[in-house]
Amino acid sequence: MLQSFSQLLEKVNAHIDTLDYAHEPMHLYEPVKYILSLGGKRIRPAMMLMAYNMYRDNVEAILDPALALEIYHNFTLLHDDLMDNADMRRGNPTVHKRWDANTAILSGDVMISLADVYMSRVDDAYFREVMATFHRTSIEIAEGQQYDMDFETRDDVTEAEYIEMIRLKTSVLLACALKIGAVLGGASKEDAELLYRLGESIGLAFQLRDDYLDVYGDPKVFGKKIGGDILCNKKTYLYINALRLANKEQRAVLDYWANAVDYNPEEKIAAVTDVYNKVGLPEMSRQAEDRYYRRAQEALEALSVAEEKKQVLREFMAALMERNV
Repeated sequence: MLQSFSQLLEKVNAHIDTLDYAHEPMHLYEPVKYILSLGGKRIRPAMMLMAYNMYRDNVEAILDPALALEIYHNFTLLHDDLMDNADMRRGNPTVHKRWDANTAILSGDVMISLADVYMSRVDDAYFREVMATFHRTSIEIAEGQQYDMDFETRDDVTEAEYIEMIRLKTSVLLACALKIGAVLGGASKEDAELLYRLGESIGLAFQLRDDYLDVYGDPKVFGKKIGGDILCNKKTYLYINALRLANKEQRAVLDYWANAVDYNPEEKIAAVTDVYNKVGLPEMSRQAEDRYYRRAQEALEALSVAEEKKQVLREFMAALMERNV
């Protein structure tokens, strides 16, 4: 029986609630419980269940490996917050602020191991492929994070480099979720690879939409104030291409605001956005996003399953891009 996204999400959340944190030392496990209790969309475990459900009905059988992805994803958030020295996560103090940096590091280490434990709870027939996919993904995510850090001190980042960075940092975990779900569901090798490609593509489209909305989105719909990427000089698709396309005067504006120390935030956002508009970035960004979204759709249509089996994933993809999930 094909289950809806909301039904799968309910199963994921219920399974997260069964996690046992009653271990010593208490201060090692409290931060793990804390970060997992802060909520989140639980997109990755739900995607694994969606892929599995296209081939088999008993999604409860893979709740442990699905949970592994959520634990690992939250580990990456914990360490990202630590590296960025961020104060808040989902409206609450970050782990290193509520406790301290050493606790955050150790609790993150435990989360990696917990993710491995839960991911390993699969049938022996699938163990090697599942674990190889998961471990390759965890390495790639670290590579993406390093690229992101490297880009902070560079003004010559190319569009191709940026796309590769977000593929590694964001897309591969979505791809991993879909592929492992397909493998555990007994899908053909061709279908498993198509779903991996779908995950990569929808992840890229999602991140490009995120870049766009940070500048042009409605704060009430987007869920946060716009212009955050501009204020912290983040190398996004928009900023990288603005540097590439700007004329001498426009480049001077970008350079001025990138190096400004004491400034009015609204003025900086307006000035940089004006350059984006003048070099045609809104349309260029949406076109790039659409290219990757079409690739995801093409991969979905190529799957060798009945059309009705694709419907939940098709609806999820559309809702994801509209920020409805």
